[in-house]
Amino acid sequence: MSKSNRDLQMADIAALAGVSKSTVSRALADSPLVNNKTKTLVRKIAKEKNYRFNSAARNFRTKQTLTIAVIIAAADDVEWSISDPFFLEITAAIAEALDQRGHQLLLTRTRPQQAEWIETFIRNRQADGVIVIGQGSIHTQLNELAEQFDVLSVWGAPVEGGQAYALAGSNNLQGGRLAGEHIAKTGRKRIAFVGYQDHPEIASRFAGVQQGLAEHNLSISSELIFGSLMDRNTGEKSLEQLVNRRDEYDAVIAASDMQAFKVMSALQSVGVDIPRDVAVIGYDDIPAAAIYHPTLTTIRQDRSAGAELLVDNLLKVLDGKGPSCIELEPELIKRESA
Repeated sequence: MSKSNRDLQMADIAALAGVSKSTVSRALADSPLVNNKTKTLVRKIAKEKNYRFNSAARNFRTKQTLTIAVIIAAADDVEWSISDPFFLEITAAIAEALDQRGHQLLLTRTRPQQAEWIETFIRNRQADGVIVIGQGSIHTQLNELAEQFDVLSVWGAPVEGGQAYALAGSNNLQGGRLAGEHIAKTGRKRIAFVGYQDHPEIASRFAGVQQGLAEHNLSISSELIFGSLMDRNTGEKSLEQLVNRRDEYDAVIAASDMQAFKVMSALQSVGVDIPRDVAVIGYDDIPAAAIYHPTLTTIRQDRSAGAELLVDNLLKVLDGKGPSCIELEPELIKRESA
């Protein structure tokens, strides 16, 4: 499981035990071809050397069933949960992709921004591989984990300097650009943005929005950038500020559909007509976007294709191949809100 000097460590164990590397491998795999005395000796030395046999890779090569954990790395104080439509859809798609490949899903409860918990989870061998949905603010810690353990596959966005873990996600920069271009083409001039900007995915979306607007000589003023509406501590305040300043903008681009729904509901409650007075664009294209009133214009992420990539990336890593970084192209879905 650990990346560090796996072959060298096995050779060391073999030398100390006075047996071959193949015997060490069989002993650690509990093979009946190795007697109990040798197994006990090899395991004792392995424990002293802090050696961890990569049973996940072995299981993959021998076509045995793997147990794959899915962890949702929610942001601090953010009201995201496993019942969120985006997470439900991508988790269901991951489960289907694993089932098609003969492997099992272990769905874990979320621990916001606790990379230490993820490390403990890995070290305790509660699963053969780990899929993390969302980098949140723990990219650095995930990178450190990926340097130690070849068991990670992450849904998120590329970061400056790259990442050591396998990555899949939508092209957030392009998605943001599509949203910015579309809202500009509708004739809107004063644009507000809602969402965190200190997380890789949201930061890329915001940068894309600014690029799309710049092509039409527009930009978002810093005074019209609002924090996440899903934050337990500041979400209500951000929403209140957005509503109180409704005369300062004629369009809102939200970092997610759920936040777009909150914007629309709050504005409608004070008599704002959508889209006549304020146009609204979301991001994700969750099922409710097509039935909300008015129906939501949004940027679609292909969760099914993303789930396939997450699973395939992980299986490649478990098989000893280097991590991949793959981005899916998003799609603008035009509806009534903008």
